[in-house]
Amino acid sequence: MYGNNEIISYLQANKILALKLDHALTGTGKAVSNQINTIGAGAARALYYISCFTDEYQDVCQRQITEDIRFKNGVVHLIQHGNVIYDMLKIYFEEIFKYKTSDQLEHIKQMLMAVNVHIAANSLTNVGFALATASLVAAGMKLSLELSALAGRKAGGAIGIIGIYGVVQKAADSAHRLYIAYPAYYSALYAQELEMMYFLIEPLFERAEAFKAQWLSDGEIADIITRMIR
Repeated sequence: MYGNNEIISYLQANKILALKLDHALTGTGKAVSNQINTIGAGAARALYYISCFTDEYQDVCQRQITEDIRFKNGVVHLIQHGNVIYDMLKIYFEEIFKYKTSDQLEHIKQMLMAVNVHIAANSLTNVGFALATASLVAAGMKLSLELSALAGRKAGGAIGIIGIYGVVQKAADSAHRLYIAYPAYYSALYAQELEMMYFLIEPLFERAEAFKAQWLSDGEIADIITRMIR
């Protein structure tokens, strides 16, 4: 599993923890034309900030300021409250198991055992099963969270600054996709100021087709859990 220390080290190396986004506009123009993906997203975000000086883009500007603040708050959670990935998984499974009966949880547990996936839940309560499942998935995750691929290697000057913008933009885009795909989960993460950290686990959720669990049978939910682990 990708640990908090690795995530924090990357954020520190790229000066994302500082989040001095309001002072990061100088000298960006020359770098824009030669950058793609994250760099391009960062440049666009910077240009939107420049547009804050016009009345037409005040709504975009305010949204970006809010996203920056919430990204910062997510990073603070990452540093202060332990494993942010486990926390997001726990919230997901709490949503999935919220209305499951003990019999349904037992059925899911038995189907997982049949494929050699063992949930260490002492009691089959919704919360207990969610905690145990989140722990198992977090421990077994083989997802490579290539943060360096989002903003490139550590860079200085304008390119590094645009890279920081790019990470925040990708986090915002990821959060928006989550809002569309699974509003209840987005709201649960939002309440804990974690929706801007969802980009860290989005590849896992896409690979496991995790959002289908809102409508699927117990057996299909067991399949999603298995795919998350394997």
